[in-house]
Amino acid sequence: MSIQDTVDKIRKGDIRVVARFIRKIDDGDEDVCEVLKELHKFSGHAHIIGITGNPGSGKSTIINNLIRFYRTKNKKVGVVAVDPSSPFSGGAILGDRIRMQEHSNDPEVFLRSVATRGNLGGLSASTSSIVRVMEAMGKDIIIIETVGVGQDEVDIIKLAHTTIVVTVPGLGDDIQAIKAGILEIADIFVVNKADKEGVEKTIRDLRLMLELKNRQEGMRTPPIVTTKGITGEGIEILAKEIEEHRSYISSSNIDRYLNARRDYIEFVDLLKSNINRKIEKIIESEIGNRSELISRFENKELNPYNLVENTIKKVFG
Repeated sequence: MSIQDTVDKIRKGDIRVVARFIRKIDDGDEDVCEVLKELHKFSGHAHIIGITGNPGSGKSTIINNLIRFYRTKNKKVGVVAVDPSSPFSGGAILGDRIRMQEHSNDPEVFLRSVATRGNLGGLSASTSSIVRVMEAMGKDIIIIETVGVGQDEVDIIKLAHTTIVVTVPGLGDDIQAIKAGILEIADIFVVNKADKEGVEKTIRDLRLMLELKNRQEGMRTPPIVTTKGITGEGIEILAKEIEEHRSYISSSNIDRYLNARRDYIEFVDLLKSNINRKIEKIIESEIGNRSELISRFENKELNPYNLVENTIKKVFG
């Protein structure tokens, strides 16, 4: 299939072609670059929502309810669910296939699980390119769910226009649970499972931290929304806050900056990735393969410091 045929079928939402192409992206196939160059011109119109937070906070349930809400408004929705990698296959643990099954037959909803494959920051290395594909498909709303395994999941701000941080009552030290960068990236806070004991304390702690933060930085205060998991209570209020944030960044041209920043970050990431691949090839062909080098290290014929200097000379002259 030609590049233009692939682009046309992606634009028309051909699920088989899209699925195969995204698989090639996730596998790091270099052939995808020419298609992505053509798809780039169709990006920038969708609103990208990032959802992160504590493990077990109900992020997937919130996403499921948001999909249901947006479909009642005839919005086309794409979801990228970043799951932990299987330690055996390296693939994603396909949680979204179970959690969002009710939308699987809706042609205007496209769900995709991707594996982190060791990538830090809560995202897969391929997430940005997959979002480009969903934009080219004509999705109005694209939701990215981070892997949800720690406090360092701040990479979502590289892609999202609106970042939502989800927490729940009863985590013990609530302040500890949402510190380390997570507080700074939130445009909206969601306290989920708001029927649990301790919800008022969680909201109070959040407000206190936000007041301290905004006195220092003079930034817009993120709203706090409460939701009740499976019942979907609070989702309409959350959607309203998302729309208000979208209007805010649009009226102040922040959205243009965010799109441009996303392009810049993707440029740097792609450059690093391509340079790394070229270096690996040079190491393999001119210096030695992995087994050979480990053997030489074992025999003390090499040390990593000298080898780095020699490799840089070979690569860059």
